[in-house]
Amino acid sequence: MPIAVAYIGAALAEIAGCFAFWAWLRLGKPAWLLLPGVASLILFAWLLTQVDSPAAGRAFAAYGGVYIIASLGWLWAVEHVRPDRWDLLGGALCLAGAVAIIAGPR
Repeated sequence: MPIAVAYIGAALAEIAGCFAFWAWLRLGKPAWLLLPGVASLILFAWLLTQVDSPAAGRAFAAYGGVYIIASLGWLWAVEHVRPDRWDLLGGALCLAGAVAIIAGPR
């Protein structure tokens, strides 16, 4: 599985799973939403294991930048809050860090 597919899929699965808990606890949505939320979090964990890396910590660290960009996309697409310039600057810095971790010579 290509690393971009694994990371983007993992980010969407993690955000969706965590949002299910947020919706239940903070927005008063029904508790049954936790079932697909937990399934989504399991998918997230499985997708991260598909990243070809000899060290889990490095795979997780690089994933962090992708997660932040995906979270800003979720903010805009699902919560209808447009990211501001500071969100975008911070996201770009995090994504640059993820690229350095993934592509750095070893």
